[in-house]
Formats: sequence, C-alpha cells, structure tokens
Amino acid sequence: MYTLHQLEKQQVGLRLPKYLIEEIDAFTKEYALNRSELITESIKAFIQAQKERKLYDSFDSSCRELQEILKNGNDNLGTLEELIDDLNNQAS
Repeated sequence: MYTLHQLEKQQVGLRLPKYLIEEIDAFTKEYALNRSELITESIKAFIQAQKERKLYDSFDSSCRELQEILKNGNDNLGTLEELIDDLNNQAS
C-alpha cells in the first residue's frame, strides 16, 4: 500500500512525438480516459513488466547455476536448511 503522501499527484512536463500524442488521444477516446490516466496506467504496466522480467531473469540465473552445480557432481550439496544456515552465518 501507498501512503497518502505517495498518492499525491505531481505535475510533470513531457515532450512526446506528435504521432504518439495522436495515438494517446485515440486511446483516450476509445477507453474514456484522459491523457494523465492513460500515461499513468502505461507507466505502471511498464514498471510491473520490468519487475517481473527482473524476477524471471534472477530465477533463470539461479536455475542455470543449480544446473551447473548438479552437472559437475558437486558432492558438497546439503539440505536446504543447511544452505539457509550457511547463508545466514555468512550474513552475520
């Protein structure tokens, strides 16, 4: 959740190509939104997509790392609890 302060709106000036403004205006008419609402929703969707991609890339990297460890036959693998304990001890 966001605080009331975070939800306050702030004016931002943008310079966009005319063709993009024309497309935005077409969408605003089609979906009964104003420019600000359309741009806000577009930015929110973009940010969410980037967060999801970042998470996916991190997960993919972890899977590849685990696959490499398993492929090399690392006998030092323990249980998940041991791994968590090791990571907690390293953080301390």
